[in-house]
Amino acid sequence: MTSPTIALGTTPIAGAFLAEHAERLGLSPVAVKPIHRAFRPMVEDSAFDICELAIVTAIQAIDAGRPIIPLPITVSARLQHRCIVQNANFTAIGPQDLPGKRVAVRAYSQTTGAWVRTILDTEYGIDPASITWVTQEAPHVVGAPEPGNVVRDPDGTAAFELLRDGKVDAAIFGNDMPKDDWVRPVIADPDATALGSLARTGVVQINHILAVTGPLAERNPALVRALAMAFGAAKTQVPDDGPDLLPMGVAAMRPSVETFLGSVHRQGLTTRAMNFEDVFGQGAALIG
Repeated sequence: MTSPTIALGTTPIAGAFLAEHAERLGLSPVAVKPIHRAFRPMVEDSAFDICELAIVTAIQAIDAGRPIIPLPITVSARLQHRCIVQNANFTAIGPQDLPGKRVAVRAYSQTTGAWVRTILDTEYGIDPASITWVTQEAPHVVGAPEPGNVVRDPDGTAAFELLRDGKVDAAIFGNDMPKDDWVRPVIADPDATALGSLARTGVVQINHILAVTGPLAERNPALVRALAMAFGAAKTQVPDDGPDLLPMGVAAMRPSVETFLGSVHRQGLTTRAMNFEDVFGQGAALIG
């Protein structure tokens, strides 16, 4: 019997898991760089038995009936208020100025973009439908919905170039945040604002979670439970020098996921309203 495959990115918890637990659990790591290139093969072809997934990809996969089981295990998260920026050579806007504007983001389903829209929606009362979202890529889940205010740039021009050249009013970036002098946040004092929001709401902007295929869960539920325990152990090896951005389990993740799911549906990313159990109920039952 071949070893179950696992595709993980380069986050600290993934590194700790791969170094200390993958071999013990009999797993076969598969290198996919960057990790987002594993998302579509996982949800469309079950290319891996276990895979790190963007939470929006997981949500849309469940909405579309794909045979994956998201587990309530956070693999990466960050405070996302700083991720929407503008070009100070052209604009000086805040969140309240965004309705009617054009904002670039790699894909409408990109998790960072979905979380920025959730922040604008739930903290600033900005309707995502009031903004035109200029994108370059389709969702990872084939056929996932995109509302009418989402447009694909006809030339596939990158968000950075659109922002640099003043062709959009703002843009959303994650790990690829540009460091040019003209880059300015749309949300004032975003890091302090994010920490205040976290203290007030308890909502962590979860980027990636862990998922397994239905066949693996059916064939080897004990491995899924062991996987969850191993990730819990790996978390203790990650430096803890700030707020907990790696929530695990139902109680820890529910506030963030429920807030996100409500906004995700308002954003037009799902065909139906969903709750925590719709997405993580089966995975939570598996790991106990």
